[in-house]
Amino acid sequence: MANNAIENGAFQRFKERGLKNALAPAALVILYVFFGIFGMNYFSYPTLVNIIDAAFYIGFISMGVTFVIISGGIDLSIGTVMMASTIIGGTALKHGFPMVPSLLLIIVVGLLFGLVNGLLVSRLKMPPFIVTLGTMMISMGVGSIVSNVSSATFPIRGTPGGWFKDLFLYLTPDGTAFPTGALLLALVAVFCHIMLSNTRLGRYTYAIGSNMEAARLSGVDVKKWQMLVYVIAGGTAGIGGISYAAIYTTVLPAQGQGFELYAIAAAVIGGTSLSGGIGSIWGTIIGVFIMSVLSTGLPAMNLEAHWQTFFTGVIVIGAVLLDMYRNRKAAEVRIATAADAYKADMLKKIAALRAEIAAVGKDAKRGPAEIGKEIEAAKAELQLTFARMKREEKEAQARIKAEEKAADREFTEMVRRKGISQQGGTE
Repeated sequence: MANNAIENGAFQRFKERGLKNALAPAALVILYVFFGIFGMNYFSYPTLVNIIDAAFYIGFISMGVTFVIISGGIDLSIGTVMMASTIIGGTALKHGFPMVPSLLLIIVVGLLFGLVNGLLVSRLKMPPFIVTLGTMMISMGVGSIVSNVSSATFPIRGTPGGWFKDLFLYLTPDGTAFPTGALLLALVAVFCHIMLSNTRLGRYTYAIGSNMEAARLSGVDVKKWQMLVYVIAGGTAGIGGISYAAIYTTVLPAQGQGFELYAIAAAVIGGTSLSGGIGSIWGTIIGVFIMSVLSTGLPAMNLEAHWQTFFTGVIVIGAVLLDMYRNRKAAEVRIATAADAYKADMLKKIAALRAEIAAVGKDAKRGPAEIGKEIEAAKAELQLTFARMKREEKEAQARIKAEEKAADREFTEMVRRKGISQQGGTE
């Protein structure tokens, strides 16, 4: 029973802490194996390259939106900002800008849109949903205006300026593809993880998302750090735009609407709470690859692309329900009963005895065998006494519930009789 109690305690800790971290990786593995079994040629190197390629631009913007959601906000503009930045950079390239300044311009435009979002949310206290919805429309319009409603085409491989495509997919002379963009994605993910986990920005982002007023009263410059998370989101949108241009070459105006939903879905699937204060970059990356596996696996099963949207929605709803359940459990106040307190005391006693065995020396008054017998006796006592106390508590609870039901029935009957007597007196 003592071993069972220890195992139950470990399982409870896993449910509270590890379950949310294990579900997303498990779902990714299960989906990959499922499509590998039932899809056509899914367990192949070209398919693996396609999975990684499909994760690039959504992966970059998902990392940015993770910062925003953890801070308690939302960014609906990140997809259209990515495409507007890309088409502005492509238009500059078409008008004679060199390649490197054009690529840097994409990031700068993304940062500027992020700065506008951050200023409106943090300084003017406007709702993030409304601000980023407006910025989504503005960015679509700006991209169309700058490009004069014409597409922007980036250089192809083998032409001047086409070298930037090798940053995301390198082709050998024999045609073998290497998804080098995975290294850049990993590098940005490590950088974002360090910012979230080991910097003042990350600590304050979690604090603001958990309780903005408490963070402000603690001396945190909420306006400053809240603005910075939107700037970071804009920067990752610019990087995502470069990856999009590298993969697809041609960028059309007024594109990007809907990409933000995939980015938000990836963050939520990866464990980021829409309530704010909870989330991680690595969870988001796993969420991105779950969606990438869906986008490549469904065609392998001869299903249309719209099934990806359907299943993504199902997964997002499931992730949100799990997040709600986790938040509700975290908010519950659990009162330890006498049996629970007894079990905790006995487990401490058993742990102390085991530590005594480990520390037994030559001059010890009793040996490991004697201490082992005491441990077995404590386990037996815990098994019997804890089971008896739990049984008595359940019986007491059942008795209280029965008494409450009897009292409710008695009260209902009394009210009914009083009503009948009043009706008789009236008549």
